[in-house]
Amino acid sequence: MAPLVIGVLIGLTSGYFGGAVDALMMRLVDVTVAFPFFILVIAIVGVLGPGLSNYFIALALVAWVAYARLIRAEVLVLRRAEFIEAARTLGFGHAVILFRHVLPNALGPIVIYAWTDALLVILAGASLGFLGLGAQPPTAEWGVMIADGQPYVIQAWWICFFPGLAAVTLGLGLILVSDGLARQHQVVQ
Repeated sequence: MAPLVIGVLIGLTSGYFGGAVDALMMRLVDVTVAFPFFILVIAIVGVLGPGLSNYFIALALVAWVAYARLIRAEVLVLRRAEFIEAARTLGFGHAVILFRHVLPNALGPIVIYAWTDALLVILAGASLGFLGLGAQPPTAEWGVMIADGQPYVIQAWWICFFPGLAAVTLGLGLILVSDGLARQHQVVQ
C-alpha cells in the first residue's frame, strides 16, 4: 500500500506541475529504475537486516516507481482536458483539481497495475524468505516453507510442493483478476 500511495503522490505532482518539479522527480525515478528491482530490494534488506518489517521498508523504497510513472503518464494527458481547464477557470486550487478531478480519472490503470503488482510483492517476499532475508521462523511464509523442505525433497516432496503450488495458484488468480479488470476498463472507455 505504501508504494502505491508514494508513487501516486509523486506521479500526480510531477505530471500536474511539470517543469522543474517534473524533471527533478523523474530523475529520482530514473536513479531508482537504473538498478534491477529485486537486486535493490535484496541490498536494502541486507543492510537493514532480515525480517518482514525490513522487507516492507525496502519495498516502499523501491516499488513506488512503477506507480509514479503510470500515474504521471495519465496526468500528462488529463491536465490538458477541458474539465481541468474549466476547474482552473472556476478558481479551484491545485489540491482540489488534483484530488477531485485528476486522480479519480487516472485511477483505472493504477488499480489494474496494483493487482498485478500484488503478485510481484508476494513472490518477492517468498523469494526473500527462501533466501533467509524475508520472514524469519517461526513465521509461516511460503518461501521459508519451501526452504525448510528443500533438504527433504526426495523423501517428502509434499513439504516443498504444496507451498509452491499455493504461490502459483494465488499468482494465477491475481493475474486473472488483473486481466479481467483490464478488459472491463477497456470496455468502459
